[in-house]
Amino acid sequence: MYAILVSAVNFALGFVLRSVIIKFVVFFALFFITTGFIAVLSPLLPDASALSNSLGGIPSAVWYFLDLFNVSAGIPILLSSWVTRFIIRRIPLIG
Repeated sequence: MYAILVSAVNFALGFVLRSVIIKFVVFFALFFITTGFIAVLSPLLPDASALSNSLGGIPSAVWYFLDLFNVSAGIPILLSSWVTRFIIRRIPLIG
């Protein structure tokens, strides 16, 4: 009975040390590297003021249909997803 208990504790301890702690360390390192890259790259990226200025020149007849399809919310979502995809693919450890 004692051998079964020791074997179960050894298995549980091995599982925790091999998979849980190692994965935690690896994913924490990836998170730390990713936030560091984003902090460095975010000042280099363009802001959205040029986009809002270009959308200001659209006539009201066209803007009705753009507003009907909620393009004013879709364009920032698309741009942020493209920037996120670009950042993730350029990080050597993740992409």
